[in-house]
Amino acid sequence: EVAVADIRKSIQRSHLLFHVDGLEKNPYIPDPFIPSDNAKRSAKISNAYGDNFIASTNPEVISIKEKGPSMALTTVGSTEFSRAKRTSTDLVSSTQPLNSSTFSNALINLPGKKSSRVSVPKPQWHPSWELSAVISGHLGWVRSIAFDASNQWFATGSADRTIKIWDLAKCCIGAEGGLKLSLTGHINAIRGLAVSPRHPYLFSAGEDKMVKCWDLEYNKVVRHYHGHLSAVFSLALHPILDILITGGRDSVARVWDMRTKHQINVLGGHTSAVSSLITSSVDPQVITGSNDSTIKLWDLAAGKVMSTLTHHKKAVRSLTAHPKELTFASGAADNIKKWQCRDGKFLKNMSDQNTPINALAVNEDGVLVSGGDNGSINFWDYETGYCFQKSNTIVQPGSLDAEAGIYAAAFDLSGSRLITCEADKTLKIWKENPLATEDLEPIQMDSWTRQCLALKRF
Repeated sequence: EVAVADIRKSIQRSHLLFHVDGLEKNPYIPDPFIPSDNAKRSAKISNAYGDNFIASTNPEVISIKEKGPSMALTTVGSTEFSRAKRTSTDLVSSTQPLNSSTFSNALINLPGKKSSRVSVPKPQWHPSWELSAVISGHLGWVRSIAFDASNQWFATGSADRTIKIWDLAKCCIGAEGGLKLSLTGHINAIRGLAVSPRHPYLFSAGEDKMVKCWDLEYNKVVRHYHGHLSAVFSLALHPILDILITGGRDSVARVWDMRTKHQINVLGGHTSAVSSLITSSVDPQVITGSNDSTIKLWDLAAGKVMSTLTHHKKAVRSLTAHPKELTFASGAADNIKKWQCRDGKFLKNMSDQNTPINALAVNEDGVLVSGGDNGSINFWDYETGYCFQKSNTIVQPGSLDAEAGIYAAAFDLSGSRLITCEADKTLKIWKENPLATEDLEPIQMDSWTRQCLALKRF
């Protein structure tokens, strides 16, 4: 409004200078000047996108082509001015901002493209999750977790250099005697754990450059895997073959023979530490995420890169694969991305946490959990990317507020329990709220529609 008033004053001063009857109101000056601006804007839209763009969003508006943009901008003669004023007034409704409901239902015809209707996917309803139990026992940050194939116990590794074996049933109800065993042998923080589903072996990797194989029948180390030049940050077992893959600060992923302790291959190509990796029974059999903000899909037989994904702008700290689908998700400080395993095709972006994502986990029901460096926990619908719950962890009494980070998270084999490993030296067990219903916790379709229709930069 201020700009329009300044323009009107400038035009009046010009007429005072160059017209004898300048004190009289010039009939060719639009007052107010706004309808003329709308007509000009409508003409530009018509030239850029075609007449069908305005007609499709408001069928009652007559096409600009019939009126003519030049007629809307004519300022010579009183008849032409009145006609232009009527035309610009009619086009005011066509230049109103488009809301989400109008835009989602509008059929947009762009030149040279087929008509398409913007559709918003409806998320699947999931019940909310609540904190069930808090387990304490470690004396340092809890950095890793792994479940047994029988779903009876799980193991955790910590910065206190110990591995602890816990009884899952007792821990879920908060009963005493949940801690079954403590294993010592590492001399630094333990960053990776994996339990073999075919052998009584537990594998561990730590920042002391060591990769160990523990025999759980005798509770002692039976194999060492030497080769890493620096700290080992991630560890995973192949689901079919008896091989072990580890990644660390030396920017490579090493493939080991589980039985002979020999190094089979070295997957090199990253320029920074390999902070996370996952394995699959089909190609790509190894997927690595690195602090150089890239994800690499590897051909295990050839030892070469199949594809390199460079969509992330920050270090990729966590990876997780869906237990049924051939898809996986990656977490970084910028956002969470969903990918297709076969060719690395980008599928979806989830960005609503605004913190480095240290942990990702997904169950068969399609619930994706992301744990942040600031203690935030988000629950997502894995199929659509809809965030249906946002929570924040509560630090143990006596801990600092800065010790609210979540370093690891995993679902048990049933998918009904979630365990998070946190910086306050505790383990937290989450479960679904049994009282949650779709009527009490409905899906927020209005905010979800606006989020889907908003412009995004991935």
